[in-house]
Amino acid sequence: MQAITDRLRNFLQYVAIKLIDDPSQAQLKVAELGPKRLRFKLVLAQQDVAMLIGRNGFTASAIRSILKAAAEREGVQVSLQIHSHEEEAELLAREAGH
Repeated sequence: MQAITDRLRNFLQYVAIKLIDDPSQAQLKVAELGPKRLRFKLVLAQQDVAMLIGRNGFTASAIRSILKAAAEREGVQVSLQIHSHEEEAELLAREAGH
């Protein structure tokens, strides 16, 4: 599982860095949600979120499609979330409150 996780992480890092303006602000988090289930979360500067999602979500959709296709070859389910640092802080605060 670690090998496929690493390959998917490397793919996401490569693509995201090519498409955003401020890679120094980018964080990629990976959570194992269960056997053969991964969640990737890209946390970016606010202006980079819009850039990576793209017009009508087409860029993010294309990235997700490739990510899922690569994972499915290994029998792994993946999801990709794209958030700004502000949205991530809000989510973490909400989770901590429950």
